[in-house]
Amino acid sequence: MMKKYDIDVNGSLFDWDLDKGSITFENDEVVLFWVNTAFKTLIDSIEEIAGEKEARLVLETAGYRTGLIVSDFYLKSIGKPEEILDKLPNTYVTAGWGITEILSYSIEDKTAVVQVSNGWEYKVNVAQGKEKEGTFMPGHWAGVLTGIFGSKVWYRVAKSQISGDDCSVYEFFASDISPSLNVNALMEEQTLAAQEELDRITKQRTEVLSEIIKEISSPIIPVLDSILVVPLVGRYNEIRAEELLNKTLLNLPRYKAEFLIIDLTSLSRVDDYTLSFIQKFVSAASLLGTTCLLVGISSELSIKVTQSGYRINHIPCFSILQQGVNYALDQLGMEIIKKM
Repeated sequence: MMKKYDIDVNGSLFDWDLDKGSITFENDEVVLFWVNTAFKTLIDSIEEIAGEKEARLVLETAGYRTGLIVSDFYLKSIGKPEEILDKLPNTYVTAGWGITEILSYSIEDKTAVVQVSNGWEYKVNVAQGKEKEGTFMPGHWAGVLTGIFGSKVWYRVAKSQISGDDCSVYEFFASDISPSLNVNALMEEQTLAAQEELDRITKQRTEVLSEIIKEISSPIIPVLDSILVVPLVGRYNEIRAEELLNKTLLNLPRYKAEFLIIDLTSLSRVDDYTLSFIQKFVSAASLLGTTCLLVGISSELSIKVTQSGYRINHIPCFSILQQGVNYALDQLGMEIIKKM
């Protein structure tokens, strides 16, 4: 015995074929979901995986595309836009999409106003505890009207049932906006947000590293009373140079330094700025009554000094640090004696 049932609900046809386990609505297969449980869980899962903002765009896009399918179906089966628009409210109410009314439309102007009460999306949003109008339903109608009008249509929400109005009202108008443009806008927004976050993290880490570098680079080393050593390590830019200069000049009076030995052994990539900085360093220390010595001058540095025209012949220079220390001790009338 074949188990088939059919029913006409106010002009909309439903057919059940229990042998095949299928239901058709308006001659196309459908499936039933419990709105407040199963369908809510589906939407919740999309939001959980994609994110709430992204999920709204997904639903809007899906609504729009299904709307295009609906318009295509009725354009082929009915043909005339006016007759389609007259039929659609009944189709949606019998399908359980809520009470739908097309309050007005103009095929010529590509405009329409659609009112929906107690739609399935509203019921899902209530179950979710949302307070903002969903995007599937207005996106869907934008797709329907785009297909019927033969021109891009977009929407704005004039009234929202989930926000407290007695129904939702969507106003539609000709526009270049489409889900594809919204997807691109979202991607650009996310890219910009990601770049801003990366910039923030980079800036934060750079600040931390800068503080560490300030602490560990070019330390002031007291050798003996009145003698300090400052090793220049790596390459110096304006920030590092000024930091070292300020740090050293502030400490010279505290150490009562008469001699400051500037160790250039680990200095790298010497350029005109570095040479200018060394001269500035020596001059500033001299103003505080401290005599500067240069030690560890490499062949690269000596060639660079010669080529640049900088004059350092007034500054005592030595090959190694030990020579500079011995010179300073001699100037102070001191010497290092080995214990027997």
